[in-house]
Amino acid sequence: MHKQFEQRQNKIFVNNMVESAIRIGLLIILLVFTYDIIKPFIIPVLWGAIIAVALLPVTNRLEVLLKGRRGLAATLVSIAGILILMSPFLTVSGSIYDGITHITHSLQQGSIELPRPTEKVANIPLIGGKLYEIWALFATNLEKAISNFLPEIKALATTLASILGGAFTSLVVFIIALAISGLFMANSEKITATLQTVAVRTAGEQATEWTEMIAATIRSVLVGVIGVAFIQSMIIGASFFVFGIPGAGLLTLLVLVLCIAQLPALLVVAPVMFYVYSTSDTTTTTLFVIWALVGGLSDNVLKPMLMGRGVDIPMPIILIGAIGGMLFAGIIGLFLGAVILSIWYELFVLWLKRSPEAKASIAEIVDQE
Repeated sequence: MHKQFEQRQNKIFVNNMVESAIRIGLLIILLVFTYDIIKPFIIPVLWGAIIAVALLPVTNRLEVLLKGRRGLAATLVSIAGILILMSPFLTVSGSIYDGITHITHSLQQGSIELPRPTEKVANIPLIGGKLYEIWALFATNLEKAISNFLPEIKALATTLASILGGAFTSLVVFIIALAISGLFMANSEKITATLQTVAVRTAGEQATEWTEMIAATIRSVLVGVIGVAFIQSMIIGASFFVFGIPGAGLLTLLVLVLCIAQLPALLVVAPVMFYVYSTSDTTTTTLFVIWALVGGLSDNVLKPMLMGRGVDIPMPIILIGAIGGMLFAGIIGLFLGAVILSIWYELFVLWLKRSPEAKASIAEIVDQE
């Protein structure tokens, strides 16, 4: 009797296990298909949510001026964001396109002329002689120079094409994200209430504090890091255009990338300073150097003004997030990675701060028992 009962129990257990495995397998298949369907929309929606959190205070102020018309306020903020984004991007892209078109046409006509190096280049310690020789070769015999450095030129062209393609894709994603952020801001109260409910169900009562901290972190990073990087790159980029630096658009884009990654813009500006010094007179060089240095040092003034209070993100966190995000999702990941990693850092710090309180509560319960 006991043996039959045991066999019956084993059979029930096996049946339940098989049934559970089938259900779990079907659920995994459903989740995989769902992920594949929504995957193209994850980054635009996530970025739209981040932008909405950052711009929500602006929408709230505009809503008051428009006498409570929140939908109109959110739409105007989104349109303004798209225009602000497209204006410098179109200028930079136009500069890059014109430069490539001009170089291609000149190469086809055989009429391209490069400025010859001056003795200033040859007098540079260590690298001056070799640099003068290579520069002079390109200036006097372009065909031979291209033939000698063809692998390097191909690699550079491939890299530039990849950067331009990624920049265009990022622009489209940004525009879509700004449109999505308008929808989020127009319905912010309902969305906020829903998210807070989900957060509390997931992480407990402390989730309310966490959501407030996440919003503060997003605004701090976007305004204090990405916003400052954008302004700084525009100041430096303007000097490239005013002084007629070749490839000004591409150089401006590189400066923006470096500034977001919290790396010194001098990595791009220094070679340009050297180029201006080698090809222009003393007055032009002095004016350019002053302008570029003011742009390079402007973050020291802008960050204290724009960085949100109470949120202090270490530079390595921004650097790792920006570079990792760029490797994962291209140029848009440069922005997204810095924000997401900063949020995780602040959550971790907040968790550490709450640990002693939790330990103290547990100690009190143990003492009472």
